[in-house]
Amino acid sequence: MLRWPRLPTIYHWQLRDIGHVVIPSTLIYNLMMLAVDLAALAVLWRQRRARLWWTTVIGVAAAAAVLAVAMGLSHFHVFQLAAFGLFGHGPIVLCGSAWLLRREARKTAVFSAVTAVLLVAVVVDAFLIEPTWLEISKIEIVSSKITKPVRIVVLADLQTDELTAYERAAFRRAIEQKPDLLLLAGDYVQLYGGRRKAFIKRINAMLRELELPADCQAFAVKGNIDPLDWPTIFAGTPIKPVTETGSIDVAGLRLTCLDDYASNNPSLQIDRSDQGRFHVVLGHRPDYAMSRLVDADLMLAGHTHGGQVCLPVIGPILTLSDSPRSWASGMTELSGGRKLIVSRGVGMERGGAPRLRFLCRPELVVIDLKPVGRGLPRRN
Repeated sequence: MLRWPRLPTIYHWQLRDIGHVVIPSTLIYNLMMLAVDLAALAVLWRQRRARLWWTTVIGVAAAAAVLAVAMGLSHFHVFQLAAFGLFGHGPIVLCGSAWLLRREARKTAVFSAVTAVLLVAVVVDAFLIEPTWLEISKIEIVSSKITKPVRIVVLADLQTDELTAYERAAFRRAIEQKPDLLLLAGDYVQLYGGRRKAFIKRINAMLRELELPADCQAFAVKGNIDPLDWPTIFAGTPIKPVTETGSIDVAGLRLTCLDDYASNNPSLQIDRSDQGRFHVVLGHRPDYAMSRLVDADLMLAGHTHGGQVCLPVIGPILTLSDSPRSWASGMTELSGGRKLIVSRGVGMERGGAPRLRFLCRPELVVIDLKPVGRGLPRRN
């Protein structure tokens, strides 16, 4: 059987069987869309009118959407195909329109050219720059329950199927922050089948080389994409996987780690055994923070990727969480003096999804917990 060679990973290439040949469905989609592009431009070439430009653009956009829905193997794959339509075929049609209308409708031609340039700029930012433009977000919290400064670093949603310099740098930069607690909020490897076991060995070897700062402790919880074998990622490493919901005292704090089921429970009840100790709860999803029965000073989560794609004014367009969209990233003040911090995560959605971030950089979250009235200097 003939198989298509390994292809670039800017998109995940879903495969379809046609006879005895396995062909990427994205290739089929793009060939069909190219035919639509040429047909639309041919019509515009015959009747070079500005009014026809709108018909051309709307027609191509409708075809791109209909084909994406018809050929999509999952909702993420629909997004992938739609992204090809918008960012690949959009500039083709717009540049062709600009050339054909350059004399008969100069304003429309200029508008087409500028829009094409903007789309290409979005492609460069969203696919090539932002996915690896890691940000260090720092937050300070002062509490009377804190007796000495504690630094927490949250690394969420590594969510990778490749081990590159970027993933290595994310862990290195997390350790460079000199945390007292390194907390991993789930979703580590988005790779399944025969390749997963070999990949886990590679990432485990990388994690074994980590040298945590003196007195630093590290914990990891399960994410929604992590199968039952996820603790093997951390076997023999300085990071301790927590497989069941439970609490421990560490770094002068009370730390409760949630399994993925608990973190997705908006009616979760978590009591603190020591009212005088600062209580931190770590879960993968932020949904648990919707419960008023979680007695904690600070709740931590990932999962949303900050939306991964955000639009001006609108904000995140998809969070895959039932929690309010305003909780998708950053710190939110909740009832009873509780605080929720949701990380935008380090990685991005893989599988059938387009591999992009837009106006939503990946991040490591650094949280400095400080006593009241000590006048302590900020840690670097």
